[in-house]
Amino acid sequence: MAMNMAATHAVNRKLVDPIFEANAACKAAIQNFGADKVTNATIGTVLDDEGKLSVLPTVEKVFRSMSMVDFMSYAPISGRADFIESVKKQIPCEGYMGAVATSGGTGAIHHAVANYAERGEKVLTSDWFWGTYNIICKETGKTLETFKMFDDDYKNFNLENFSAKVEEILAAQNSLLIIINTPAHNPTGYSLSDGEWDKVLEILKNSANGGKKINLLVDVAYIDFSGDKKTAWSFMKKFNNLPENLFVMISVSMSKSYTLYGQRCGALVAISSSKEIIDEFNDTNKYSSRAVWSNINHGAQVLFTKINGDEKLSAELEQDQKVLREMVNARADIFVKEAENCGLQIVPYKGGFFIAVPAENPAAVCKKLHDDLIFAVPLKLGVRFAACSTPLQKISGVATKIKAAVDAVK
Repeated sequence: MAMNMAATHAVNRKLVDPIFEANAACKAAIQNFGADKVTNATIGTVLDDEGKLSVLPTVEKVFRSMSMVDFMSYAPISGRADFIESVKKQIPCEGYMGAVATSGGTGAIHHAVANYAERGEKVLTSDWFWGTYNIICKETGKTLETFKMFDDDYKNFNLENFSAKVEEILAAQNSLLIIINTPAHNPTGYSLSDGEWDKVLEILKNSANGGKKINLLVDVAYIDFSGDKKTAWSFMKKFNNLPENLFVMISVSMSKSYTLYGQRCGALVAISSSKEIIDEFNDTNKYSSRAVWSNINHGAQVLFTKINGDEKLSAELEQDQKVLREMVNARADIFVKEAENCGLQIVPYKGGFFIAVPAENPAAVCKKLHDDLIFAVPLKLGVRFAACSTPLQKISGVATKIKAAVDAVK
């Protein structure tokens, strides 16, 4: 038997990412058949209808105007003070708030899982979820548990199963971290309604009344592709005046909203009715930041602060975001209508990068789609189709071909 030099908890760790694997297969097909013949619905970035990365003009303009010192100098460990204040101003909540700069939305999720779930215990999220949640839980010594996100006919958010899972886990542990990705959920494009949010919070308040600690992480990575700022962010007002033992954190990312995928900048924001809990949050996460990445991309923080501190630039950014949002929506509209016409069941799509198709054998469905030079991502519960990266002219006919593939492998 070969010797292992890694620590026992790290032995046999291998990253298997179906997204990058699907994209690699797609690239091979492009080499063989040409890009015009291939539909690449694997990529989680916004591409224009020529297949090139979309960059928000206002972001590029401000980026190019900045000094080298903005990019090259260290930022404070928790993030620039003006960046932190600017991030908090985006959140329409009252009460005490804290924030720490993170390495994109992924870094924010890491800090929440690392610091607000006990080692050896369970973290709860929906059964349709971004796979990195599970990797972060394993990396930090936790177990990811899921609730059934939708009812059997995929029409409604499954509040009954959510409530049952919360109750079940809290019967065995004294605290629980719950991750809810909304609006424009990855990988389904679903968004909780105001009414669903009211019922979720009612369930959590009832659990908190029993003396248990509830930590809720809301992952809003795709929020600016779900609607304009006034409407998309308004549900956060529901987090005002919650009990001290119902603690809310929000994972904010510049990757999608600012098309700054590679700059790796985001923030973890906290909301509480207790100043002491926010002070603890700031100290705890500053400590973790020093241990994990020391400090975050300085230039991206400066860019965020410049844009959001200037009314004209903010308005320009919102218009740029609207253009990209409408481009993705136009593609998704075609897919959704065609799915309805051909009888392809999809998860209710409200906005965002992805559309999800339930399937019993997702890998086989995706492999069958290769016959039509269509490349999507197989997940545990179905197929993820990236409307964000598929040119408008390639959308028509895809839903029908996915329906044929689903039927063929049953």
